[in-house]
Amino acid sequence: MLDKLEAIYARYQEIEQQMNDPQVTADMKRYVKLSKDYKDLQPVVKAYHEYKALLDTIAECKELLSTEKDEELREMAKMELNEDVERRDKMEEDIRIMLIPADPADSKNAVVEIRGGTGGDEACIFAGDLFRMYSRFCEKKGWKIEIDDFNEGTAGGYKAITFSVSGEKAYGLMKYESGVHRVQRVP
Repeated sequence: MLDKLEAIYARYQEIEQQMNDPQVTADMKRYVKLSKDYKDLQPVVKAYHEYKALLDTIAECKELLSTEKDEELREMAKMELNEDVERRDKMEEDIRIMLIPADPADSKNAVVEIRGGTGGDEACIFAGDLFRMYSRFCEKKGWKIEIDDFNEGTAGGYKAITFSVSGEKAYGLMKYESGVHRVQRVP
């Protein structure tokens, strides 16, 4: 895994050098693509530096355990080594997830449609509640919502509402929000 991370870091440095080249800055299409690639690699590079520092700490603890005579220092090194090994395992899992190629469509915007199904006024009220829930979710994510079309229900809520969500990786998170949501009244 370290080899793959080092290759990504080398690519990151290469992009950084290309972005500083005056010929590249003159070609806006190429510069925008490089900027996007650079931004996409930043979290992986940050994780690489943290992972490498953690591996160095683990190696230092192992060396200390093999050379140190003081029992108190050995005990402290053993405790730190156990904590660092656990952190390393979790970090490796997180890095593996980061290395999975992203869907190119994930960074695009999304269009969401909510319809009140059978159930009359209660279905419309539930559709309104869903819209408010998604609005707040998008607000917390820093995304922008724009209502495209809506039909209000008679007792509140919406018979149907369509809205656009624009922001960073909006489609990537919203694409799984499909299907039928149902509320059932208990008398």
